[in-house]
Amino acid sequence: MHRRTRRTLLIVAAVLAFLAVAVFLRSKAPPEAARLLPESDGILYVNFKPIRAFLHKGMKPPQRVSEYQQFVDATGIDWEQDLDQAAIALHRMADPNGPNGPVAYSMVLVGKIDGKRLNTWLDAHATSRESYAGKTVFSIPSEDRTVRIAQIGYDMVAISNTPTPEQIHSILDRHSTAAWPFADSTLLRRHYHDVPLLSLAWGIGQIGLPFSEKGAISVFGLSLPLADDSTIVASVAPALPMAGSLRLKVEEIAPTENVAASQTAALLMLVTLARGFTVPLAQNTANNTLKELLKTAEVTQHRERVVVTATVTPSLLGAMVPDENSLPETPATPAASK
Repeated sequence: MHRRTRRTLLIVAAVLAFLAVAVFLRSKAPPEAARLLPESDGILYVNFKPIRAFLHKGMKPPQRVSEYQQFVDATGIDWEQDLDQAAIALHRMADPNGPNGPVAYSMVLVGKIDGKRLNTWLDAHATSRESYAGKTVFSIPSEDRTVRIAQIGYDMVAISNTPTPEQIHSILDRHSTAAWPFADSTLLRRHYHDVPLLSLAWGIGQIGLPFSEKGAISVFGLSLPLADDSTIVASVAPALPMAGSLRLKVEEIAPTENVAASQTAALLMLVTLARGFTVPLAQNTANNTLKELLKTAEVTQHRERVVVTATVTPSLLGAMVPDENSLPETPATPAASK
């Protein structure tokens, strides 16, 4: 074989090998929206596409408050239908009594976006504008804080309500290196490998922050024996091979095995007590959901990790999503639309 031909084949083989490695690494990497997030105390991610397909039953659109309807009319964006992914970074605030409360947010939203109409709306409502990394960052006043918004792609928007622009600047900086599969935050590098495959939604880090009250985590009105700064890996994934079911999994990473053992005992007792408390509750969607979760809940310990799992069955999922004919003509406006 001619030397030049051999050299060409070697170069082609090397390029193909590099591309194969790059594709493999990219398949193991977190979703791009999550990789763009700045350093934070916790991360939440939701993939709405499969969830929407999973739960869709021809529901009527909810009634909207006037401000949200004006936004939809002006931008052509209806987040209830057009949002495909949301990645949210949680930032603990030094002053929990400040304008942001105990937690500030930075997020990357992915979905169907009319960039021109959105920029027109942002420009009309912004009190100031900044050019950074080739993008325009709009500052929108919201109560006693500022919300910064920038369109960073044809289907992607960055939003942050942190006191300084540092976090949204970080998102824009990461966007320029997004092609690299592991150009992400410390939290993702440390814990994303703990997220189960095919998860529809997941959270890592101090994700108890939004549910904290005086340093404790409260869910469904129950105060959990966990501190709000506990390192947690939570996920919602299909419960294979149970078709149509979802498996909820929450892991707390305790500092030692002894602490994990104590937390496990406390959670087991709480689950047992909660099962007893919910028996006399009336039959409705909210109560049935809680009863179902408690019925299937299991608490185990694996060295320094406390693991809580539960399963939501297809019948319960069907009860949680009403048929079109069962909906009232003027349903209550959801909190997401406010």
